[in-house]
Amino acid sequence: MVAETAEARLKRMVMRSWRRGTKEMDLVLGPYAEAHLAAMPPEELDLYDRLLQENDQDLMAWIMGTDLPPAWIAPLLDRVTDFARNRLAGPA
Repeated sequence: MVAETAEARLKRMVMRSWRRGTKEMDLVLGPYAEAHLAAMPPEELDLYDRLLQENDQDLMAWIMGTDLPPAWIAPLLDRVTDFARNRLAGPA
């Protein structure tokens, strides 16, 4: 099996962010991925890739604050949530 290139990995992760299964999560993760993944260090990309394996219902509960996220993902999820809130709020 051939190892995934860095470019292929980013493309896969962006595509997976836009095609979650629920439109709500597409609209949260897709723009975040496009804006941030290319600049992320490898350790954070690993975390984001792991986040993509979580189901949408759990992700939405964590983002909406109705459930606490696992400690391993909380800091990254805080950044994703802040990005989504700021993006949806629009210009002040």
